[in-house]
Amino acid sequence: MSTRKILVTSALPYANGPIHLGHLLEYIQTDIWARFQKARGHECYYVCADDAHGTPIMLKAQQQGISPEQMIEQTKIKHQTDFADFAIGFDHYHSTHSEENRELASMIYNRLDEKGYIKRKTISQLYDPEKQMFLPDRFVKGDCPKCGALDQNGDSCDVCGATYSPTEVKNARSVVSGATPVLKDSEHYFFDLPAFSQMLQDWIRSGSLQDEMANKLQEWFKDGLQMWDISRDAPYFGFEIPRAPGKFFYVWLDAPIGYLASFKHLCQKQGIDFDSFWQPDSTAEVYHFIGKDIIYFHSLFWPAILEGANLRKPNAVWAHGFVTVNGAKMSKSRGTFIKARTYLEHLNPEYLRYYFASKLSSSITDLDLNLDDFTQKVNSDLVGKVVNIASRCAGFITKRYQGKLSTTLAEPELFKEFTDAGTSIADSFEKREFARAIRDIMTLADKANQYIDAKAPWVLVKDESKQQLAHEVCSMGINLFRVLMHYLKPVLPLMAAEVERFLQTELRWDNYQQPLLDHAIEPFKALMQRVDPAKVAAMLESSKENLQSEPANKAKVKAKPQSSGREPIAETISIEDFAKVDLRVAKIVKAEAVEGADKLIRLQLDIGEGETRQVFAGIKAAYQPELLEGRYTVMVANLASRKMRFGLSEGMVLAAGPGGSDLFILSPDAGAQAGMRVK
Repeated sequence: MSTRKILVTSALPYANGPIHLGHLLEYIQTDIWARFQKARGHECYYVCADDAHGTPIMLKAQQQGISPEQMIEQTKIKHQTDFADFAIGFDHYHSTHSEENRELASMIYNRLDEKGYIKRKTISQLYDPEKQMFLPDRFVKGDCPKCGALDQNGDSCDVCGATYSPTEVKNARSVVSGATPVLKDSEHYFFDLPAFSQMLQDWIRSGSLQDEMANKLQEWFKDGLQMWDISRDAPYFGFEIPRAPGKFFYVWLDAPIGYLASFKHLCQKQGIDFDSFWQPDSTAEVYHFIGKDIIYFHSLFWPAILEGANLRKPNAVWAHGFVTVNGAKMSKSRGTFIKARTYLEHLNPEYLRYYFASKLSSSITDLDLNLDDFTQKVNSDLVGKVVNIASRCAGFITKRYQGKLSTTLAEPELFKEFTDAGTSIADSFEKREFARAIRDIMTLADKANQYIDAKAPWVLVKDESKQQLAHEVCSMGINLFRVLMHYLKPVLPLMAAEVERFLQTELRWDNYQQPLLDHAIEPFKALMQRVDPAKVAAMLESSKENLQSEPANKAKVKAKPQSSGREPIAETISIEDFAKVDLRVAKIVKAEAVEGADKLIRLQLDIGEGETRQVFAGIKAAYQPELLEGRYTVMVANLASRKMRFGLSEGMVLAAGPGGSDLFILSPDAGAQAGMRVK
């Protein structure tokens, strides 16, 4: 496999607000793809930056009483922290308000101007006489000129759907000051987009876009492409146009150039050849991941500017759909407009990485974050299937076989089936068909669990003559788990790092085909906790609270974000509280599945002195009822009885583990008798 040179970018988040789950879909998608390329041994760089220019940022900074530079720097720190906590592995994260971007924007503009692609024309615009500034469309409000609806935006009506010029708005007012705007002339600078019509038509159909996007873009050519206004008048936060005092580059001119600027900064730090990626004859690959709402800028304006400036165009621009939550648009009132930081305060970031991956394809279809499905899928797939394989096998390896895997592989053909699947799984990752890759990985996880169920090492270890077989079966399970985690590493980099420590080996594409034999592993530790529905509910509630205005002098104390998925320590209790708990050794006299219940086993417990208790325990995924009879366990004897639709539960059996089939009832030491108190 030859090594490729690849540059990958995500759209630049605007520097006047926080990152939310809608944003994260794109960064997670891009990060998984970039991590996969790096894992395959390619020279791959993933860069991004804050989009830091424009009127909204200038005005918001004024409202806060700080400079735009201060505001964008504060926002950049927050953005980078959120991305890092979601394991987004940028090689460099920059800002469009940088010297690299100023130099590149000026260079590109000068090249376009020298070739005659920059035109100048005087236009009339609405002007705020109080603020002494020209008003962008979004800063004009008034009555719709078509239907008369009140308080509509300066370019479109939410009531009748009409689009229009801000100069057509009736009873117009400035959103900035409330003043009545006046018309004022100004010379503006335009990019000659129509000059690139044929080139763009050819490029759009070259395979550089998804078919849906290529078809959608044809609408722009029906009436002919129009000149693109690339200038704004002072006051404006951005870069001044060369040889044009008081004129600034429109934010959408220098924003995509920010891709080059961020990469150039990385090149300067690491000695990478910048020109080898951006010259017209470059053999390097450049890919942009973006939302479908900004496809026009990236697939019309941007490639035309690159062509005019004698720079290479991207190999592909890949668009994705929007994120909905529980089947509807993200809503602040329902608490489904969830900020990245709010999510991190309640849930493991890799839950979301996995869920998005399990739903993502190469299409532009919207992705629904159904929170019930999210909970069920993560718990079933990651905890109940993948982690379950290791947890069922590792304990035996540590306790009975000195922490070392067997010297031979129990089922070479099954292992080969798992490693052979790497070809199609890699193809799915390459083509951004993440959902297909996840389905294939989970099919293998089911086969691994079925193998362990069939071999039942917990039964084999009880037979002295089958100790070697038990060792091989458990070692086989660990090796199958390793292959699965190798495939999942781009999706779950944090858990993969813990798995590498556990297995004492790196998960690499050049080593996963060889099994670990006669190899020492570390004692197993829980790799991921189950999603707690109560925490999901708390996240939604916190998102609703984010709507409430907070007093400026009231500091909010925020929980430390989770990074490992482990459960935080619960609220402390006193020794007196703990002393009230009556823990007893109990003998399981009878155990049977409960009809109509997916998780419950009905236990009849002998707690000594002729007393028996009936307890319903949610351990069916971990135990076959008939194998429990005759065993001793520990129960809470003084827990208040609870009436259930299946009968009265008179206590609680103690168990530990992440849940599902990875759950272990507590067993007392040998010699314990029913009724003994546990102290």
